[in-house]
Amino acid sequence: MKSLEKSARTVEAAINNALDELMLTRDEVEIEVLEEAKNILGLINTKQAVVRVKQKVDAEEAATNFLQEVLIYMGEKVDIDAKLEDNTLYLDLSGPNMAILIGKRGTTLDSLQYLTSLVVNKGKKEYIRVILDTENYRSKREKTLTKLAEKLAYKARKYKKDVVLEPMNPYERRIIHSALQGNEDISTRSEGEDPYRKVRIYLKKKHSN
Repeated sequence: MKSLEKSARTVEAAINNALDELMLTRDEVEIEVLEEAKNILGLINTKQAVVRVKQKVDAEEAATNFLQEVLIYMGEKVDIDAKLEDNTLYLDLSGPNMAILIGKRGTTLDSLQYLTSLVVNKGKKEYIRVILDTENYRSKREKTLTKLAEKLAYKARKYKKDVVLEPMNPYERRIIHSALQGNEDISTRSEGEDPYRKVRIYLKKKHSN
């Protein structure tokens, strides 16, 4: 990533000098004004303007660089496939020991995804959603949770009793809610505070009184 500090009589001149030297356009850089120019009566320049011009890092590169550093620190050799589509960055990890990166119920994978999202969106005006996956874990987990939601909805209906699931992260709670959305007699709601927030599955009629 290219970065350069330049000084000139005006901010605009300093920026243009930096762009010329870096051989980049304004759309390709981030500009920080370090010092404004000062002059007497607009004629005699007493202090030059100073700017820092830094080449922008695209989302794929920022995410890949961050993950590679973290995974090397963890002692894991991993290949990373990054693809940005419609403001969503898909990152797929592959390697010999992916179970460690997934963690119990995906907790390690979720933590890496959260940290990567912070890195990717730092200083960005438009939010980029980050989805981190390995060995198709997200899809498999979604199918498992969808089946669980249907099974527990049947239990709530049969015994006419609420069913409260174990604490889940926001991503997994959304899957449960989505799986039972539109159900005629079953509804869901989240209760409690993270990280102990849970989903309650209940009969609509029972809670309508």
